Amino acid sequence: MADTYDLIVLGSGPGGYVAAIRGAQLGLKVAIVERERLGGICLNWGCIPTKALLRTSEIYHYMTHAGDYGLKAENIGFDLAKIVERSRKVSGQLNAGVKGLMKKNKITVVEGFGTITGKGKLSVKQGNGTVDLEAKHILVATGARARDLPFAKADGKRIWTYRHAMVPEVMPTKLLVIGSGAIGVEFASFYNDMGADVTIVEMLPRILPVEDEEVSAFMEKRLTKDGIKIVTGAALEKIDTGADGVKATIKGKDGKSTTEDYSHVIVAIGIVPNTEEIGLEKLGVETERGHIKVNGFGRTNVEGIYAIGDVTGAPWLAHKASHEGIVCVEKLAGGNPHPFETWNIPGCTYSRPQVASVGLTEAKAKEAGRDVKVGKFPFIGNGKAIALGEADGFIKTVFDAKTGELLGAHMVGAEVTELIQGYVVARQLETTEHELMETVFAHPTLSEMMHESVLGAYGRAIHF
Repeated sequence: MADTYDLIVLGSGPGGYVAAIRGAQLGLKVAIVERERLGGICLNWGCIPTKALLRTSEIYHYMTHAGDYGLKAENIGFDLAKIVERSRKVSGQLNAGVKGLMKKNKITVVEGFGTITGKGKLSVKQGNGTVDLEAKHILVATGARARDLPFAKADGKRIWTYRHAMVPEVMPTKLLVIGSGAIGVEFASFYNDMGADVTIVEMLPRILPVEDEEVSAFMEKRLTKDGIKIVTGAALEKIDTGADGVKATIKGKDGKSTTEDYSHVIVAIGIVPNTEEIGLEKLGVETERGHIKVNGFGRTNVEGIYAIGDVTGAPWLAHKASHEGIVCVEKLAGGNPHPFETWNIPGCTYSRPQVASVGLTEAKAKEAGRDVKVGKFPFIGNGKAIALGEADGFIKTVFDAKTGELLGAHMVGAEVTELIQGYVVARQLETTEHELMETVFAHPTLSEMMHESVLGAYGRAIHF
């Protein structure tokens, strides 16, 4: 006889486990099914362990530039195995934390590969056996995986996905990063700071193509200054893998092809949703390019089947999945939450320097027919940034010229992934330029640049 629940969550990433906890808080009997480790890709192979690696490279960068701060550091080096070990320990600590949260909220954890077999029915394969579960509501939160190059599958030796790049056995000497989204730029930043010779290849005309054009231009200039070679408007034509390295043929924007040797390649060209073999086709669940189609409450076209997170499409972000999960579960539990929307989801890239944004870019706002006012303030005009030795970067704000609505904010520089939340809150509260101008910002802080950028949009910047 099948175990019966109110809600079964398939997948335990930041969307799935958060949805499960919210369901338990609302009095639902909840089970969560996971084929690997609680916490999903984010906690185990994505967001968290990569930040541990990037923190290491940041400290290493400061050590190698100790003289800039009046300090002396000699015989600087690193132990790659211990760097990876620290990253895995951070991941393990958070995995244990999720286990504790499941126990605290009385959520049943079922290990194995889950398949929806019918309305309200789910079968979990465990070794040679299966466990049958039933529930009124089944929530799919199976996430996504790295997209492979069709002509050069990742082998974990010379051609890496993000998972391989997080646990290197050797440090690359000459690294090719294919793709310049957040993942590609973060790994390029990490390996460059650790001493590798790094090249980024991007098919589109600019790196970080979803960001504001001024941010992309600044990042290209800064990364190039830091020693990273950047090739845009280019296509990878061929990869030949050998025992000692890789030969990559790249066609540039001028139409000419060149072949170079690299020790390793990281493929960061996007993701593929994990929708195969979980029973969606049999039930007739609608998908689009592999992603499950849902409404603002995570409902699919099939009664009792819901979906959230990467498996439902962009933006492919952990915090988006978590919020989607909460909205979905509150609705199915009888609540009346606001439907999920993507208009106010911040995006962050944790490279050095960092990049963060929310809302419309200047170009997108103009394309939408908005008359805009734009403010921009540089890090070099901020006392705290100069004192930190982090005077590169800027903050840009985009307002509707008629209403004062904050349409978007775009940042590049030290700690901007922390600063961006101020603008996210402002947009959620539908704040206009007036409230932001009247707000007092503490001194000396980096956040003062947020204030100055707003003032700058209306010709009132004080320090620039």
